[in-house]
Amino acid sequence: MKLNLIRPLAFFDLEATGINIGADRIVEISVIKLYPDGSEEAKIWRVNPGIPMPLEASLIHGIYDEHIKDEPFFEALAVDISEFIGDSDLAGYNSNKFDIPMLMEEFLRCGVAFDLDNRHFIDVQNIFHQMEQRTLKAAYKFYCEKEIINAHSAEADTRATMEVLLAQLERYANVEWEDKKGNKSVPVVNDVAALHKFTNLHRPVDFAGRLAYNDAGEEVFNFGKHKGKKVEDIFNIEPSYYSWMMQGDFPLYTKRKLEEIYARMNAKKQAERQQKHIQPKPAQTTPNGNVHQNTGQAFKKPDNQHTNYNQPYKKKDEPAKPVDDDMLKLLANKFKKG
Repeated sequence: MKLNLIRPLAFFDLEATGINIGADRIVEISVIKLYPDGSEEAKIWRVNPGIPMPLEASLIHGIYDEHIKDEPFFEALAVDISEFIGDSDLAGYNSNKFDIPMLMEEFLRCGVAFDLDNRHFIDVQNIFHQMEQRTLKAAYKFYCEKEIINAHSAEADTRATMEVLLAQLERYANVEWEDKKGNKSVPVVNDVAALHKFTNLHRPVDFAGRLAYNDAGEEVFNFGKHKGKKVEDIFNIEPSYYSWMMQGDFPLYTKRKLEEIYARMNAKKQAERQQKHIQPKPAQTTPNGNVHQNTGQAFKKPDNQHTNYNQPYKKKDEPAKPVDDDMLKLLANKFKKG
């Protein structure tokens, strides 16, 4: 079907270092400009973001630091991108929440004018979500072909949820699914552990999504300036971040998980310090069989002798000799007057 256009419609998509509009940066932008006569023109730009690429982002879009280290910064490409889009209307998938604000942030950061006034914006994801609603009522109708009686009552909704799961197990039995990394599997099976894994793809730590597990099973931040970084690493180098989160407007369960991580980190440090403090050195046996357990140094134990080297030297007492004529003569010579 040919789109009925009055002016060009620019479909575009961004890949970025993350999803934080203010902190993350564009690493690739693709634009397909569709003209009213049905012709199209496409361009792709790779961008050096000027900040390290988080591994979690690279695993999704396949762009690593080495792929973009020699590419120009967005500032050098901004005018070319702006002129190519021109006065086109904009279209994308989740573009209203992510791609458009991210693109505008980059334009504003480098001072290049890009006016959003008087443009139309088509977010294809919103069409999908609104036409194929993601409500329990819609799911019950789709999977079970029934209407919920007494919708929004706890009992009716609970029973409908149970019936939807049973219907899903039948519908998706042996149906192959492919994840964002291209891995294929049959995930919807009659096994609670497998269903848990499939329905927790983002592996949240706290359910609010502020913390998540990385591929190594380590807790990482899932928001803000430290997104993708290990929680323990940040608390080690920036302890104030822990205090900020504990005092901030975060869910109580998120704070509980932070307390657990912080306590575990400190217990690990304490154990390491104690291990270093009490670590014994190898004991050594001396020729006379004595062992110095603390220092491992050999020593010889004196036989019932205790020498105090801080006391002045004293000559051993000897028996007095009897006075004789020779001694008297020496004394007389010593004290006689000149």
